Amino acid sequence: MNLRHFICLQDIDGSEFRQLIGRASELKRLKPADEPLKNKVLGMIFEKSSTRTRVSFEVGMVQLGGSAIFLSPRDTQLGRGEPVEDSARVMSRMVDCIMLRTHIHETVTRFAEYSRVPVINGLTDRFHPCQLLADMQTYFELRGDIASKTVAWIGDGNNMCQTYIQAAQLLDFRLHIACPHGYEPELGLIAAAKDHVELCHEPTVAVQQADLIVTDVWASMGDEGEHEERVKAFGAFRTDEALMSQASADALFMHCLPAHRGEEVTAGVLEGPQSVVWDEAENRLHAQKALLEFLLLESNAGRS
Repeated sequence: MNLRHFICLQDIDGSEFRQLIGRASELKRLKPADEPLKNKVLGMIFEKSSTRTRVSFEVGMVQLGGSAIFLSPRDTQLGRGEPVEDSARVMSRMVDCIMLRTHIHETVTRFAEYSRVPVINGLTDRFHPCQLLADMQTYFELRGDIASKTVAWIGDGNNMCQTYIQAAQLLDFRLHIACPHGYEPELGLIAAAKDHVELCHEPTVAVQQADLIVTDVWASMGDEGEHEERVKAFGAFRTDEALMSQASADALFMHCLPAHRGEEVTAGVLEGPQSVVWDEAENRLHAQKALLEFLLLESNAGRS
């Protein structure tokens, strides 16, 4: 097979998405009999801070028999201006897979262009595909296949929202997006997914009979300077008990964390019976393991 990267969800098809979800749940239940990634090394480049991404990838590699190297901008020549393509050429001759968590999406696409090994997007300003693997694994485990279901996204049209747009296309669910004017996701993404996505500006409209409610912080990493402005703009987009009551009776609530209780979600919802955020967070580990297996064992990651 050809070298595979995981830069956005469109790097896999719907069948592969479901395959990854199934394998993640299997790895959650059963410890692998062998060490499928023995002697494999994952290089992890973090230009943005992280809890769940770092821990899940590092622990996942250990549990699969491999190891991981953590690199911050202070630890690499990328932090001193080395061209992305040069770092990609060098690192991909030494490690078996590379994960980047960075600001600009083009940094990851450029890195992948010059890499000899699989490259994984651990988060960029446009997409967060690894989180969607965990979110969908969580939904499938608790409610079954999400096809034909309705998901409501409440809040900023950020990288998570944009990844949900792609997930809706791959897994065939309806996505209702409610965000303030001026904070919509990329219109090109919405247009491409017009058969699965509906954009509105009223949370109460978006959540009607929804099977899953999802939100995120109002100010993503890099937007903290706009916090006060965003608090004013997003005041009507808080997920609270009243909003949840308008969704389906068995609707689930998800948040990729960290959460700001009292801003985008009330403590009552985050800690309530419909919230599955802790299962969702744990599943980052299992989804990451399934992804690493998929890229390293099923792709041709050979180097000359």
